[in-house]
Amino acid sequence: MKQTFSTEAPDTSDDAPKLTQTDFERARPRIAGKDASHAEWQAAVRARVGKLRINIMLDAPIVEHFKALAGERGYQTIINDTLRRVIETGHLEADLRRVIREELARR
Repeated sequence: MKQTFSTEAPDTSDDAPKLTQTDFERARPRIAGKDASHAEWQAAVRARVGKLRINIMLDAPIVEHFKALAGERGYQTIINDTLRRVIETGHLEADLRRVIREELARR
């Protein structure tokens, strides 16, 4: 799974063998120790992680900006982290109120 926060993973040594594509093809999804379909496994992961798959249209420069920031991480993770920070700090509400006041003052 992708890392959901912007902190870097610690540098650790791992003696485990590298997994190959063949290893992944042989893998069987299991939920609570019972065999499951790939779709069931994905649904269980999504439920546990608490994320929803959505479709959203963004301006191309916005996507390019986040892709440039992403490096090896997924750019969608960075967009999610940015939105979370905006919500947690209350900037979104304050910015929306400012824009609405400006628009009303122009009328």
